[in-house]
Amino acid sequence: MVKKNIEPLSLQQKRLMVSKSSGNVSIEERCRAVGIAKSSYYYAPRETDSETLAMMALIDKQYLLTPFYGYPRMTTVLGNHGFRVNRKRVARLMQLMGLQALYPKPRTSIGNKEHKIYPYLLRGLQITAPNHVWSTDLTYIGMAHGWMYLMAVMDWYSRYVIYWELNNTMEKEFCVDVLKESLKVGKPKIFNTDQGSQFTNNVFTSVLETAEINISMDGRGRALDNVFIERLWRTVKYEDIYIKNYENVSALRNGLERYFTFYNTERIHTKLNNKTPFEVYNGA
Repeated sequence: MVKKNIEPLSLQQKRLMVSKSSGNVSIEERCRAVGIAKSSYYYAPRETDSETLAMMALIDKQYLLTPFYGYPRMTTVLGNHGFRVNRKRVARLMQLMGLQALYPKPRTSIGNKEHKIYPYLLRGLQITAPNHVWSTDLTYIGMAHGWMYLMAVMDWYSRYVIYWELNNTMEKEFCVDVLKESLKVGKPKIFNTDQGSQFTNNVFTSVLETAEINISMDGRGRALDNVFIERLWRTVKYEDIYIKNYENVSALRNGLERYFTFYNTERIHTKLNNKTPFEVYNGA
C-alpha cells in the first residue's frame, strides 16, 4: 500500500475544527484536542470606530514618551490634536488599553485586592546568567481596523524574548497559556510581573509555584521595576509596528514573527557588548 503524504493542518483549519465541535466540551478541551493554545483560537481583533482607534493610537504613542501622564494630561494632548473628548472617555480608553500613569499609580492592568501580592525581589539583585530572572508584560497593539494585545516573556540577563503571543483580550487564560508555553523553553529562578489581576490570580501564580519558581511583583508606582520589557515595547513599536501599520491580525502576526526573529538573532545591543540576545542567552 502506498502511503499518502498528509499535510499538517493550518492554524485556521484547527480553529475551524474547534468552532464546529459540539457537546458539553469546553473551548480549552477542544483546543487541546486539536493541538493549539486556547489563546490562538480567539484570533479576531477587537474593533471600534475609526476616530476611537485614532485616539487610542495617539494615546499609545504619547504614553511611550510620557508614561507618567494620566488621563487628565492625556485629555489635553488629545485636545491639542483636534479631538473633542472629555476626561471620562479618555480614562475608559486608557483602562481598556491597560494603561495607567506610572506616578502616583502603577502602569499595570487593574489589580484585584483579593489576590496575593508577592514582594519585589530584584532590587539590588546581581543578575549574572541567563534564566536567573524572567519577566512578562502586556501591551496594546493598534491596527487599521481594530486592536490586539501582545504578551511577551523576556530573559533579563540576555534581553532574549523567550515567547510571545497575540490575543484580543487580556484575560487570565491567555496569560496562563503564554506562561506555560514559555516554560517549555526553559525555567527561571525568579519570574517578575506587575500587579495586574492577570498575573496575581491563583491560576497564574500556581503554575509558577508548582514549577518551584520564585515570584516577584513590581512595587506600586515604580517605573523601573520592569524596565527591560518596558524598553522592549518601545523598541518593537517604533522599529516595526508604527512603521508597518498592519491592516489585520495575519499581517501583524507575520510581521512580529519576522521582527522578533530579527530582535533575538540579529539586532545587536551595546549593553550586551554588541552581541545579540540569542548569543548571550545561549552562551555564544
